[in-house]
Amino acid sequence: MQCKWCQSEQAVESLEPAYWELPDGTRAVEIQKVPSIKCPDCQIVYIEEDQIEKIETQFMLIDTKKLGAKFTFKELMEQPTLLKKNYFAVKE
Repeated sequence: MQCKWCQSEQAVESLEPAYWELPDGTRAVEIQKVPSIKCPDCQIVYIEEDQIEKIETQFMLIDTKKLGAKFTFKELMEQPTLLKKNYFAVKE
């Protein structure tokens, strides 16, 4: 896999922690085991855009008050949704 930052071909998929501010700005949370890309050459770890969109959308669809300060990506994605879709998403 190619690193988007240094173009190394050594980048690999990994599960990494990420820190996120909730959409309402009330607090930040730690999401564990987020599908990410890790590059051993430039030492960067990043989350691809499609995963970021999934996380952001899920936060808009669930009751974030029921979340603790730390949870896994899987636990986040398994939360029951209050809305069918993110009506606030801007589509081009």
